[in-house]
Amino acid sequence: MLLLFDIDGTLVRGASGAHAAALCQALKNVHGVDVKGVKLAGSAAGRTDGEIARMYLLEAGVSAERIDAHAADVRDECCRIYATDCPADLTSTVIPGIPRLLESLSADGRFELSLVTGNFQAVARVKLRAAGLARWFPAGQGGFGSDSEDRAALPPIARRRAGERAGLGHSWPRASTLVIGDTPRDIACAHADGLRCIAVTTGPHPRGDLERADAIAEESSALLAAIESLTAQL
Repeated sequence: MLLLFDIDGTLVRGASGAHAAALCQALKNVHGVDVKGVKLAGSAAGRTDGEIARMYLLEAGVSAERIDAHAADVRDECCRIYATDCPADLTSTVIPGIPRLLESLSADGRFELSLVTGNFQAVARVKLRAAGLARWFPAGQGGFGSDSEDRAALPPIARRRAGERAGLGHSWPRASTLVIGDTPRDIACAHADGLRCIAVTTGPHPRGDLERADAIAEESSALLAAIESLTAQL
C-alpha cells in the first residue's frame, strides 16, 4: 500500500510561518509586488504554493501572462529564501504520535511512505528535515507543488515515481494507494485520481468539512486503525 501524506496540518502544525513569508518575499523580489496586505478570496489551505502565488498576484493586478512567464523564478526564489529562513528546529510542530506512526508503518513491509503536498519540493525537504521527519520520505518520490499548480495532478505524479522506484514498469496501482490529508482539497485530489482518502482533523478543518473522505481520523492512533481498515479491504 502506497501512503501519500500531506505535510502541513497532517504531519506538522504551525510550521508555515517562515514558508508563507518566503513565498511573499519571493513575489516581491520577482514581481516587485508587496502582497502582505493582499487578502485572498479563499483559504490557502490545501492549495499548492504556485496556486497561492497566482492568487496573490492576480489580486494585486499582475497579468496571467506575466505570472506564467515568471512562475519558475518565484519557485526558485521562494525555495532559496526558505532554505535560509526556515527555523533550524521544527520538532515542536510535529503532530503528536506522528513519529511513532511513521516508524511503525515504515517497519511494516506492507507499506510504502510517500508525499503529496502543495509545498514546492525544496521547501518540503527543508521543512521535513527541520521537523525530524525526513528519514521516512527519501528523495526521488512524491508529488509536490513544484510539479504542478494543480493539486489534482500530484497523486498521479507520486504514483508514477513510486512505480519507478519499485521497478514496476508502470505507476503504482490506484487500488493500492491512499492519500492522507487534512483539507477538502486533499480529498478532492485523491478522488480525482480514483484514489481513496483518509482525512485527519489535525488541520484547520473540522470533521464536518471532511465527510467526503473514505475515513476520518481524529488522532494518530485512529489514523493507523483507518489505514489498517482500508488496507484490509483490498
